[in-house]
Amino acid sequence: MTRSPNALNEPQREVLVAWLFLAPALILLGAFLLGPIVYLIYLSFTSGSFTRAGIQWVGLRNYWRLFLTPDFWQVIGNTVYFTLATVIPSLVIPLGLAVLLNRSVAFRGLLRTAYFIPSITSLVAVGLGFRWLFQTDGPVNALLGTVGIEPIPWLGSVIWTMPVLILLSIWKQLGFNLVVFLAGLQAIPANRYEAAELDGANAWQQFWHITLPGLRPTLIFATVTTAIFTLRSFEQPYVITGGGPLNSTNLLVFYIYNQAFAQFDFGYAAAAATVLLMVTLVFVYLQLRILGDEN
Repeated sequence: MTRSPNALNEPQREVLVAWLFLAPALILLGAFLLGPIVYLIYLSFTSGSFTRAGIQWVGLRNYWRLFLTPDFWQVIGNTVYFTLATVIPSLVIPLGLAVLLNRSVAFRGLLRTAYFIPSITSLVAVGLGFRWLFQTDGPVNALLGTVGIEPIPWLGSVIWTMPVLILLSIWKQLGFNLVVFLAGLQAIPANRYEAAELDGANAWQQFWHITLPGLRPTLIFATVTTAIFTLRSFEQPYVITGGGPLNSTNLLVFYIYNQAFAQFDFGYAAAAATVLLMVTLVFVYLQLRILGDEN
């Protein structure tokens, strides 16, 4: 019996079946992720409203405005400061806690649950709680008053307001990174530590020469995800400060929101959002590149 020239062999049929199963997810991905990204980039070269009749092509004008606007550079500075001050403690603190909780300590399961609770708590609700805590006549200043410290205008000072947002973001991210580091620690073979103890290595030497190298892929993943989470922060300034005082807590996503939905300058906001998208893609690229080199 001769085989039809149009008949598919077994590998080709498997590929076809795979594409058929992937098609619904790919269609949804294109419609709700890739489509909006393409439209965002297109919108950044225009001015006007969302309607076709209200859009005028302006080329790179929005990007020129963006890079020549002092407020935008202040927002970039705020975002860099906020990101660095959030990401580093959000990695160091959970890593230390994970090393401790990976050992046989009392109430280990209860402590793991308690540390993870912030990750599943609504950021808006937590933001309202922090705004109440750090009011001038709030519990934090009341506690400081018991040791003789004058009330600090946490939410009314260009110096103290940003640390409140940073503290909230660190607290929010702590539980997720803790779980990630615990998973990474449990993947390191225990016989490495046993051999190191036989060789006389102390706890610090074991941490530096076994734990950190073993956690390298986990650290890269946690760094990138924490940086992306921090870069897209919106609820913190929206709920607590409104970007003030004096624009000192205006972060990039909140700035984009204000330009789009308060000033109705959609093209300019789209240009700022495209810059944010490019920065995020750089972080993702670096993660894939470093992990690829590791493998």
